[in-house]
Amino acid sequence: MDVREWMTKDPVAAAPTTSIKAAWKLLQDRKIRHLPVLDAGKMVGIVTDRDLRRVLPSPATSLEIHELNYLLDKITVNEVMTKDVITTTPFTPIPHAARTLLRNRIGALPVIEGGALVGILSQTDVLEALTSMAETQAVQRVA
Repeated sequence: MDVREWMTKDPVAAAPTTSIKAAWKLLQDRKIRHLPVLDAGKMVGIVTDRDLRRVLPSPATSLEIHELNYLLDKITVNEVMTKDVITTTPFTPIPHAARTLLRNRIGALPVIEGGALVGILSQTDVLEALTSMAETQAVQRVA
């Protein structure tokens, strides 16, 4: 079983100039936690919901709403994204991708083919793949 069978194809991505506010809205609207960052089609980083939460204001802030919105529109994902992104390919076996996620303590692997982002493989995708593999093996043992 390879990454290509389990990855989310054509993932949502952002530009480096995307504001924190817009990136947060995108994550919330799409119900995702990882946002690859592309510049002219080339992957330059990844930003996560955790990265964004670190720069979002606390509910206890003393700033007024218009001040908050102004600041959140000024800060871009380029300022908070991870730039040295660990990636994988569509043909990487799922167990290898799972080890990469575990060893690096990351939640997703952007999938790159021919220099282009073609998908993203999350921890959830890997769990689904490994569960499917285990179920298949269990059925084969019974038969």
